[in-house]
Amino acid sequence: MAVGKNIRTFFNGTWHDEDLPVMKAADHGSWLGTTVFDGARYFEGISPDLDAHCARVNRSAEALMVQPTVSTAVMVEIVKEGLKSFAKDSAVYIRPMYWGIHGDGTAIVPSQDETGFAICLEEIPMAPPQATTSLTQTKFRRPILESAVVNAKAGCLYPNNARMLAEANSKGFANALVADAMGNVAETATANAFMVKDDEIFTPIPNGTFLAGITRARHIANMRAEGMKVHETVLTFDDFHDADEVFLSGNMSKVSPVTTFDETSYQFGPVTRRIREMYWDWAHSSA
Repeated sequence: MAVGKNIRTFFNGTWHDEDLPVMKAADHGSWLGTTVFDGARYFEGISPDLDAHCARVNRSAEALMVQPTVSTAVMVEIVKEGLKSFAKDSAVYIRPMYWGIHGDGTAIVPSQDETGFAICLEEIPMAPPQATTSLTQTKFRRPILESAVVNAKAGCLYPNNARMLAEANSKGFANALVADAMGNVAETATANAFMVKDDEIFTPIPNGTFLAGITRARHIANMRAEGMKVHETVLTFDDFHDADEVFLSGNMSKVSPVTTFDETSYQFGPVTRRIREMYWDWAHSSA
């Protein structure tokens, strides 16, 4: 088991059994926010879609004009080596990350000559199967590509997410259902959103304002393989109020059933339960 806070850090070519300082005050990422990361999960002895998460952090770096330096295959092997220090029954959050170190002549554009890279393995429990969440609307919206780097999992996007969560929490809710620039539903502050109506599943169509998640794609593939009808389409807040079931899809918990959206209540219903079962079955069968 890792020591300290059960955090291990890969930096400068080796693993360290601590939450290691990796960034300097003058690094581009420190003062100008050129940081990207991804999040994979290790639980029950498996790490589903680890390669997809490692590949996405490289794409995110490129979108933020930071040069990725570690191939997907090498990154996967580094993570697997680091996980050997955790107990098999541990639940670990896997965060590979890049950041800019130098700027160009303007100091604003990150230099391609040197890139910071680290991986953080942090022991964080999985949510119990019966855990649910609640949603409210927020006045904050998802930005568009012309105003923010929404095609990357970038640290600079998360203060906006934090504003959404803080507003939701102040109203007594756990999360916020968020609109895009047109006022249609995009996702929540932390995860992609799905709704169920008459046994069919609906989710906002990717429109360049949010990342269509890896776990989201996995659920869609599982559902379609099961013969379920899944629609990626434009959805309004009224559509969600009219839904039979609502659930969230994110890497941290995989499936989070929603029981309340403002004044609307839902059951933790059979479709959501089946989708969770399908994900766990797929994850273990692909290990």
